[in-house]
Amino acid sequence: MLILTRKIGQSIIIGENVEVKIVSIEEGKVKLGITAPKEVTVLRKELIEVMDENIKAASVSKEAVKEIEKFIKKR
Repeated sequence: MLILTRKIGQSIIIGENVEVKIVSIEEGKVKLGITAPKEVTVLRKELIEVMDENIKAASVSKEAVKEIEKFIKKR
């Protein structure tokens, strides 16, 4: 992991065409501005983690479905 120190108004460049700029620092929060081409997807990491959890939750094995069916039929 590369760790950099930046001040408000300073930037870092990723690759040839992605710029991450420090916009503000307030109450322990850093506000970033990101300039990137439209074909570059920029997402918060927690959104990807939630999406992965949703995919896992939606994936049910056939065995689990059969067990649920057995349970429902008993009622």
